[in-house]
Amino acid sequence: MPFELPPLPYAYDALTPYIDEETMHLHHDKHHAAYVNNLNTATEGTPFANMSIDELVRNLNMVPDDKRTAVRNNGGGHYNHSMFWEIMRPGGGGEPQGQIAQAINDSFGGFDALKTEFNKAGVGRFGSGWAWVIIGSDGRLAVVSTPNQDNPLMSGIAESTGYPVFGNDVWEHAYYLKYQNRRPEYLEAWWNTVNWDAINERYNTGRTSMGG
Repeated sequence: MPFELPPLPYAYDALTPYIDEETMHLHHDKHHAAYVNNLNTATEGTPFANMSIDELVRNLNMVPDDKRTAVRNNGGGHYNHSMFWEIMRPGGGGEPQGQIAQAINDSFGGFDALKTEFNKAGVGRFGSGWAWVIIGSDGRLAVVSTPNQDNPLMSGIAESTGYPVFGNDVWEHAYYLKYQNRRPEYLEAWWNTVNWDAINERYNTGRTSMGG
């Protein structure tokens, strides 16, 4: 079964003024679609085409050397963006709600401290990549960043591993049309789109998958 581009769960202009309509069209319809197409090309006729995207990015070491880079880059791009659309929503933002709120307090001492650390990770990621909040091996939340389309599920390959609860895309295609070189402004504005309900679901899934 080929990997498929998931539809946006809201209208292209639904996240304005924080993320503009033109960026969403390009980001979803062009960039994410290209990752899916390239991933299908790289995995066609192999057992990896039948894996879920989660299983595939967790098992990149199984992919032959001649295909691994393409699967890493495009599989990571597909996983990361599929997550990204889901953890945003119109009218989002505000203070964390549910179990993730307590986890943030326990791990960072409060939401403001998390935002500061997360935004710093996003600004500090040289070139293209992602900033993440993960569940680490100790069961606590941590902020990490990864280059390119790597993500924390890529055990043994990514710089930082754990379960990715949520992340923000700091590739220029995610923000340049509206914010140009003002990545810190984009990172701060992005918090107004956050879908805490979806993040709580991912947090609970991550705790279960890590035996928490």
